[in-house]
Amino acid sequence: MNLSFILNNQLIFAISASLLSILYGLFLTFSVLKNPKGDAKMNSISDAIAEGAAAYMKRQYTVVAIIGIVIAIILYFAFGWITAIGFAIGAILSGIAGVVGMNVAVRSNIRTAQAARKDLKSAFSLAFKGGAVTGLLVAGFALLSVSGFFWILERIANGNLQPLIALGFGGSLISVFARLGGGIFTKSADVGADMVGKIEKGIPEDDPRNAGVIADLVGDNVGDDAGMAADLFETYVITAVAAMILGKLSFPNEPSVLFYPMAIGGISIVASIIGTWFVRLRGRGIMRALYEGLAASIVISIFGFYFLTTAMFPNGLLGISALNLFYTSIIGLIVTIGMVVITEYFTSKKFSPVKIIANASTTGHGTNIIAGLANSMKSTMAPILLICGGIYFAFLFAGLYGVAVAAMSMLSLAGIIVAIDAFGPITDNAGGIAEMAGLDQKVRDITDPLDAVGNTTKAVTKAYAIGSAGLAALVLFASYIQEFAAKGLTGGAFVLSDPMVIIGLFIGGALPYFFGALAMEAVGKASVSIVNEVRRQFREIKGIMTGKAKPEYGKAVDIVTKAAIKQMILPTLITVFAPILVGFILGPRALGGLLIGSIVTGLFVAISMTTGGAAWDNTKKYIEEGNLGGKGSFAHQSAVTGDTVGDPYKDTAGPAINPMIKVLNIVALLIAPFL
Repeated sequence: MNLSFILNNQLIFAISASLLSILYGLFLTFSVLKNPKGDAKMNSISDAIAEGAAAYMKRQYTVVAIIGIVIAIILYFAFGWITAIGFAIGAILSGIAGVVGMNVAVRSNIRTAQAARKDLKSAFSLAFKGGAVTGLLVAGFALLSVSGFFWILERIANGNLQPLIALGFGGSLISVFARLGGGIFTKSADVGADMVGKIEKGIPEDDPRNAGVIADLVGDNVGDDAGMAADLFETYVITAVAAMILGKLSFPNEPSVLFYPMAIGGISIVASIIGTWFVRLRGRGIMRALYEGLAASIVISIFGFYFLTTAMFPNGLLGISALNLFYTSIIGLIVTIGMVVITEYFTSKKFSPVKIIANASTTGHGTNIIAGLANSMKSTMAPILLICGGIYFAFLFAGLYGVAVAAMSMLSLAGIIVAIDAFGPITDNAGGIAEMAGLDQKVRDITDPLDAVGNTTKAVTKAYAIGSAGLAALVLFASYIQEFAAKGLTGGAFVLSDPMVIIGLFIGGALPYFFGALAMEAVGKASVSIVNEVRRQFREIKGIMTGKAKPEYGKAVDIVTKAAIKQMILPTLITVFAPILVGFILGPRALGGLLIGSIVTGLFVAISMTTGGAAWDNTKKYIEEGNLGGKGSFAHQSAVTGDTVGDPYKDTAGPAINPMIKVLNIVALLIAPFL
């Protein structure tokens, strides 16, 4: 394979690949939007979802912008204008990726519902295209921000990589707000709508008589679409930046180590675009069709990585052979595959963990919760062993830089992974529109299986995000240690016999629990507001239950919006200020302990919450399909309770821990020169 252009123009190749991803995403946007939108009733529901999502995002980013401006000013005086600009670029592009992807998603849902009136294949194809827009924009903007900003730094900053850290910080800040705020919104609306609608009134999910339904459907987009987009954007950026910084610190005289992570990203973007062409539904194998696209992307990436690595490092890298570097890139892909398989096992209706929880539901609410908690805790072992194996072999082949390459390889697939994830909220909304518009049951018979698969794909993507976050955080921690090694404080100073390291470990280990608790409490507090509002409307607006009066959907959306914005600020600020306080009060060794402590407990808490919550959700869906008594049965009531507990687990607290860990590490790396 002739790679002369890539080898001679590595940066240009990365920038070109990112632009190709963005342009292809725009092409898919036009392809989706040209499809029919359905009847007037469907459009009124879709418009309400779009308006609610836009109103929430506007309010959220207004708050984030104010905080971001303050931080940018601080960075300007502490590090200079280039660093402040880097922070702004990371924050703005992260926000754009999420907002544009979400806007396409909320316009894909009605078209997917309309396509479901035709057949399953049409609805599936349209939903995936809508999701692919988000995925390709995330990967494209992420790689463009790193490669484009590095191109600028080469010309105005003499290769200083400090501003790149600020670029990652900007993306991380947006990610925490988007993940946490969107998660609080979506789950408080979901919990509130379910508690009053399903449990108290005994009406179906997405019933138009429920005032919280539109807020619930809005939440799917601001949480699972925009939130996931921001999450993986910043993980991608931070991983690339950390790999470049670690490469420069480890191999200061080898410029190729700076370009290699970006070239990996460029290869995988091309592979992801091609992979979307392999997503074709045959029969009713929905999950299989999605996985075929992922498999194609992985295979193409493997070939691309081999030729790229052997061409860029024909003589190896200071004792590390080109083949060993190639092996580390394969490890990242293997970890990705492993996380997908493990998560599907613990969350899919096809396998025993969900069926065990379902059987436990037949004996009561308490036994459902016990079985669900047990499953959530068990689900941590296999992913952790997989990640440990990946770290061990990557380090064996190429040291810490090998771990960085493995992490970058894993994140390079973000385009196709996010495409599969964003498929979920689109199909969920399509089913909601079909239910609220009173479409034929045959339409729900198409949207329901799509929604069930979408629930599993969302869980798989969250597990992927958590695994990649763990590797990315480890690479950031390694960069932090290297920073001090360069100043004369060796990595050996971070030892367990040092009480400051132990203190840092304890504080860092507690932070994910405390952060998760605040997130869960936030959902609880916001849920009270929406529950009271839905109850009020049922009580005061006569004719809702008979269908003669229409609920005030806008009021419910506004109440959840205000509650989510209010509750997201404190946990985010704690994440930003914790490493600053520990670093300046207790010193760099305590801060190093905090970082590794947060990584260890954060991985366990995040995996447990996201996997356990998804299993509870699919348990409910498994029973609703007619198993163990079906809808309305005692088992179903217990499963609804489990799903209510699992909702903030899987969609608020668990996913938000990902960016939280990385913010801790990126802030520590940013303040390292002052410690």
